[in-house]
Amino acid sequence: MSAKVVATWPVPGAPFTKADLEELPDDGRRYELIDGVLIVTPTPTWQHQGALRELVILLQRNCPEELEVFIGPLNVDLAEDSLLRPDALVVRRDRLGEEQLAGMPELIIEVVSANTRQFDQILKHSRYEDAGCPSYWVVDPDVPSIAAWELVDGRYVEAGRAEGDTELVLTRPYQVVVNPARLVD
Repeated sequence: MSAKVVATWPVPGAPFTKADLEELPDDGRRYELIDGVLIVTPTPTWQHQGALRELVILLQRNCPEELEVFIGPLNVDLAEDSLLRPDALVVRRDRLGEEQLAGMPELIIEVVSANTRQFDQILKHSRYEDAGCPSYWVVDPDVPSIAAWELVDGRYVEAGRAEGDTELVLTRPYQVVVNPARLVD
């Protein structure tokens, strides 16, 4: 059985809102909103979760005091009809509100799967770019690989890419050396 990313609406022709998200079940699926369209992704695989865990441990080890590393899902509000929930993020401590993030994270990370690859690499990439997220990384545990982009003059430029045992040194939001193969060992 193969699970797929599903888009749906509360009422045909009516856009989904953030309030509609609160009515959805807590069933392990990730519910996100883009332009009023509900995006439902299946529960992550153990490979996805393992790569995410290793990356978060690496990020935490190097994290400066003024920043905080979080494992998602945490809401990143883009608009009234657009809310994304990345796999991991790095946030300035002074942007932690009572219940929500106040502003854009410094880094957003998505770990792709066969079902979310295009969604993470194309749609989310452009939405985070438009929202002004300073850094965006996409990790693929199947290859294994990492691609990283940094915002320069309002557009993402590639900060680096690595596959297998190749190490990638990333400096934004702080220096981290990532070896994609070690994320999936």
